[in-house]
Amino acid sequence: MTRYDILTAIPTAFGRDGSLDLEGSRAIFRYVGKSGNEGAFVLGTTGEFPAVDVDEFTALVSAALDELKDRMRVVVHVGRPSAFEAVRLTRIAGELGATEFAALTPYYLRSSDDAVFDYFRQVSDAVGDGRLYVYIYPARSGNQVSPELLVRLAGLPNVVGAKVSELSLDELAAYRAAVPADFELYTGADRDLIAAVDAGAQGVVSGVSSVTPQPFRALADAGRSGDASAITAAQSAVDEVVALIGGDMARMKEGYRVLGVADSYCRMALDEPTDAEREAVARVVAAYA
Repeated sequence: MTRYDILTAIPTAFGRDGSLDLEGSRAIFRYVGKSGNEGAFVLGTTGEFPAVDVDEFTALVSAALDELKDRMRVVVHVGRPSAFEAVRLTRIAGELGATEFAALTPYYLRSSDDAVFDYFRQVSDAVGDGRLYVYIYPARSGNQVSPELLVRLAGLPNVVGAKVSELSLDELAAYRAAVPADFELYTGADRDLIAAVDAGAQGVVSGVSSVTPQPFRALADAGRSGDASAITAAQSAVDEVVALIGGDMARMKEGYRVLGVADSYCRMALDEPTDAEREAVARVVAAYA
């Protein structure tokens, strides 16, 4: 059966001074939990994971599982520059009850294929009985994963799929052609659910769906129905939302302010929305939230 899964990449709430707003994050988790989406992707890029320390990671994963585990799948991102750090986070999350994990490839320094493989071998061992996704994002990590390397990684225990960000649909299709049939692929491109599924993916990991889930649900439903006119209409709505909010965490958090979910800010060095952007976010939230 063809799947059109939507895993929501969830922003982390911070105060204006950069301090962690755990209660604001809980409010965002609860809002996402009502979306009807298939899962949550916690502490990924949208969650500003590079700016979160181990104690904060522990508190956020605990809160996410508490608020979401009875509503949807919870995939906890544990990727770090070293296997030592990634394994430590994997074990913490596992002790808290996480069963699904994702790990960005090692990043910042260039790694060989063998070094990337060994990194994932160690993380896979730490996952135990859980499920692990390879997070492929060369535009941010600096490390490529070829189809041949992904086949090697797919052979590791517990490695069940990959999230692929800022790569073309042709590259996604090349992964699909190389890996086993039951290996899951998710695109990180919010608007590409239908196109990615056509290329062999099982769904999308979408940050924008954390604020405006309705058009994404409509697009998934239209894809399952095969109704071309419904797909066109839903795709148009998704395109509009993505064009105005995009992968911009500050605009997502402006959406939460408009919705009354949480008054949160970004910790990383990101621009706050302009007045015009705030007005655009308010319009799109009113139309589609």
